Amino acid sequence: MRFDGKTAVVTGAASGIGRATAEAFALAGARVVLGDINEEAGEAVAGALAVRGAEVEYLRVDVTDPASVEAFGKGATARYGQVDILASVAGWGRTEPFVKNSPEFWKKLIDLNLVGTIMVTRAFLDPMIERNSGKIVTVASDAGRVGSLGETVYSGAKGGVIAFSKGLAREMARHNITVNCVCPGPTDTPLMAAVPDKIKDAFARVTPMHRLAQPAEIADAILFFASSHSNFVTGQVLSVSGGLTMAG
Repeated sequence: MRFDGKTAVVTGAASGIGRATAEAFALAGARVVLGDINEEAGEAVAGALAVRGAEVEYLRVDVTDPASVEAFGKGATARYGQVDILASVAGWGRTEPFVKNSPEFWKKLIDLNLVGTIMVTRAFLDPMIERNSGKIVTVASDAGRVGSLGETVYSGAKGGVIAFSKGLAREMARHNITVNCVCPGPTDTPLMAAVPDKIKDAFARVTPMHRLAQPAEIADAILFFASSHSNFVTGQVLSVSGGLTMAG
């Protein structure tokens, strides 16, 4: 898949799945705007890609802050004129029993994983509607499809991303804008590195392919939905989980 002449925006691009997605787009010829709250890491990723000949730009964004998201949308559009692809990857989670969660923890999970996705999408939608074209890819989680032990509110937030993506896909179809959702299973990211080894080992054991996903494998699914190969695909949810969740 090639994306020459296309501009892609990727949130959460400083690490993990977001970084792998930004790298994949850049190496496939796209101009890429990397969005992340971590300025040092974001600039480092952009610099590393620029050295490899990619056309990239890092812009700071806090997906929980409406003003930051608005500025990010305007900045990305001003830099490249139009945005063809939006990959909303930014998210966060932590394993903890629901009965031990604080209301502040609930709010952080919902703001980062659901409201942030909604706000970022809204920031880029109007020019796509005016142009009558666009590709939007959200990243949820298989926790949002089948639930996950110790991730109850996270599961709810990611389930919201799935439902939001489907609803938006129906609204945007008449504007030739596709909206699809990728649901990773347990993936070898910096967030996963903080999980105790016994839990990571358990994830690998119960996955039919007996390992965690690599971020690049999730990026491959995102690029499919962003490519011309999926022009007649919208409102769909794709699990990338090594068979862990075979949801209908």
